[in-house]
Amino acid sequence: MKKASLFIFLIYLTISCQTPTEEKSTAVGLDGWLEGTTEEKLEEVAHQLGGFSRTMVEVGYRYSELYWAGMDENWGYADHQIEHIIEALEDGLKRRPARTASSEEFMKETLPYMEELVKKEDKEEFLKGFQMLTSACNACHAKEGESYVVIQIPLNRTSPVRF
Repeated sequence: MKKASLFIFLIYLTISCQTPTEEKSTAVGLDGWLEGTTEEKLEEVAHQLGGFSRTMVEVGYRYSELYWAGMDENWGYADHQIEHIIEALEDGLKRRPARTASSEEFMKETLPYMEELVKKEDKEEFLKGFQMLTSACNACHAKEGESYVVIQIPLNRTSPVRF
């Protein structure tokens, strides 16, 4: 046992004492679009993921789908949309943690409340809650200094999903 521990320790010393070599730049991805060192590739992937504006595109789509799901009384689809709104926001907040403070109430109170309303499967209650959700979206935008981004209840359905 002592020999094995000594052997592992010697391997560790050998590896840790080696001077790092410069990483070669390589290309990966379809047609090699992602080039550079590992760090450069990670920076490019982060850039491709974007900041919070890309998160808002997904949330906006799912907000509309949530509304129409409630109008159709398709409660499973409504629950699905809330789940994905939460997921998109969590991912966006990882990329832009500075937005966490302004989203805290929305994430901890507004969305869980909407989840509870969907579970009740009551269209009238859902519509009241959806109005509150809309107001909460606009309040969050105002906290971020983007009160010019005004959310309103959707007028037109763009998705082919129907119940």
